[in-house]
Amino acid sequence: MATIRELNKWANAHTSIPLDLLRIAFGAFLFIKGISFFTEGKYLHEILSTSGGFGSEMLLIHYIAFAHMVGGVMIIIGFLTRWSIWAQLPIVICAFLINFIFEFNLSNTLQAGIALLLCIFFLFFGSGKHSADYYLQMEK
Repeated sequence: MATIRELNKWANAHTSIPLDLLRIAFGAFLFIKGISFFTEGKYLHEILSTSGGFGSEMLLIHYIAFAHMVGGVMIIIGFLTRWSIWAQLPIVICAFLINFIFEFNLSNTLQAGIALLLCIFFLFFGSGKHSADYYLQMEK
């Protein structure tokens, strides 16, 4: 717990508007991806079917889309950012690995790789000074 406090203090001391804009853009990207997975269910179905077919494929499709949409909104406003990133991390890691294990797609690999790097960065950095987390912390 002390490590998280120290990370928050460091992040709040070194925060800037461009990092907050990056967090907001990343959250918007995840939210848009979630919407695209709901509207284009065949696309995610094709991705998951190349991996040999899962018995619970519909459950995975809905989990991924819902996690991206809710997590994206939470990352945008900076509310429970690290928890949202923890929920996104398995999805993003699997998205990155699927491109190497099954069918390689450069565009998807770049998107998943950048998303993975941003997840790791914001997992340590947190939501920053211009966020709901910081506001609620200051209300204590």
